[in-house]
Amino acid sequence: MIRLFVGLGNPGPEYEATRHNAGFWWLEALAAKLGARLQPERAYQALAARVNLAQGPVWLLEPMTFMNRSGVSVAGLARFYKIAPEQILVVHDELDLQPGQAKLKFGGSAAGHNGLKDIHAMLGTLDFWRLRLGIGHPGVKAEVVNYVLKKPSPDHREAIGKAIEQSLGASDLLVAGAMDRALAAIHAQPPRPKPPRRPPAENPAAPPPTGEP
Repeated sequence: MIRLFVGLGNPGPEYEATRHNAGFWWLEALAAKLGARLQPERAYQALAARVNLAQGPVWLLEPMTFMNRSGVSVAGLARFYKIAPEQILVVHDELDLQPGQAKLKFGGSAAGHNGLKDIHAMLGTLDFWRLRLGIGHPGVKAEVVNYVLKKPSPDHREAIGKAIEQSLGASDLLVAGAMDRALAAIHAQPPRPKPPRRPPAENPAAPPPTGEP
């Protein structure tokens, strides 16, 4: 089961609505769903909440260290509460997915994400779960830093919000450790709307009405 949910972002009001804080948006939505209140935890340099569920205690964590030092908070809490890396889910923004997409995966490289790189360095392993929230790519590598630290367009923000809502629907499965079912629920595509039915075409060869009953 997932015992530690981590949302990645940068602290401070100037970063609150930026793409790089998509992980914070998800974690705060989970806290609201569980009725939890994130509180400052100086020992972990983070905002954190403990939620006691039927399956056992679960932690929610927002590192307040800035993105490139996220591992300090994650490793500190995980070690104190003896949470194994495979029981950790890190939620983060993902350039390689379009807004509205969310993907669950286990392990793999950090793919240049500074938050993941520091968590890898502090935990000593990449074998933890990630939930990747698509934010799109600016198209030019040199623009990436600028792009992630800016607000998404209203359309993109709405799409990211829908991806957060859909993936949150799998939170009970994540807590239960039903990872295959959680993956299927998160990756499910919404059904395409059916095209409107066309009225039947008139037959031009039909004789005109006679007016008789």
